[in-house]
Amino acid sequence: MVIDDSNTIRRSAEIFLVQAGCQVVLAEDGFDALAKIADHQPNVIFCDIMMPRLDGYQTCALIKKNARFRATPVIMLSSKDGLFDRARGRMVGSDQYLTKPFTKDSLLQTVASFSAAAG
Repeated sequence: MVIDDSNTIRRSAEIFLVQAGCQVVLAEDGFDALAKIADHQPNVIFCDIMMPRLDGYQTCALIKKNARFRATPVIMLSSKDGLFDRARGRMVGSDQYLTKPFTKDSLLQTVASFSAAAG
């Protein structure tokens, strides 16, 4: 699942992941994502930090509070590569941090690292 309010980011992540054989669910903000997570039960969730209505930290915290999805890896996406952002992401339960703009390789390496851990 890719949660980002930027259509460009959502589309590029979708293209990279689909080319690699992944099924992709897109969400444009935290509320949209929370509505879709139960239906699709994603294996990995990429979540933008800066979003309207419900930001990435709040979205991640809500996902991790749900017993069904506590173990689902959440990777925070941010254009800022700050120590504070990383620490705050860890506090709400994120599993990793990816700086935008990400490359196809960095995105797929992240997915692979969690697929290997799960499989």
